[in-house]
Amino acid sequence: MSESLVPSSATAQDRVPDPDELVIRAAVADDESALAALDRRAWSPTHSVQPRPQPPYAAFFTDRNLPEHILVAELDGQPVGYLRLVPAIPLASNAHVRQIQGLAVDERARGRGVARALLAAAYERARRAGATRITLRVLGPNTPARRLYASEGFVEEGVLPGEFLIEGAYVDDVLMGRRLTP
Repeated sequence: MSESLVPSSATAQDRVPDPDELVIRAAVADDESALAALDRRAWSPTHSVQPRPQPPYAAFFTDRNLPEHILVAELDGQPVGYLRLVPAIPLASNAHVRQIQGLAVDERARGRGVARALLAAAYERARRAGATRITLRVLGPNTPARRLYASEGFVEEGVLPGEFLIEGAYVDDVLMGRRLTP
């Protein structure tokens, strides 16, 4: 399965690859080391509830974080971002909801539309899976992410005050969601 932002009117024979072209695709097992390194570079207490990564580093792909959950953004053949999209809750009554449980963009690729492209691909993937709604959780102090999500149609649906203790400070967990239109 390959997802990309290549215009449908173009064919592989018509085009010379552009190193500045952003491609969104499904992750594969071979992405493990590149995504793990990207995840470590992108880590910040503003958006992560996990401690700062320290050697020896944990695996990126696990039994709960499979390649099929991940969309990868790449520029010039190199991963510069990823988004993890999973069923929100493993219940039949909640099968219409997908949840974003991770979005990271390498600092060198920020401001180039990577996060928006990953979100657009996530909406499409969720729709194809029959979802009508998409949710996420974002830390209160992560103002840039909250603005991005709001501009994408997500609305704040709840706040869990002081839900996390991160680097000595209690941080709110903000719940956001949006409907997916056909």
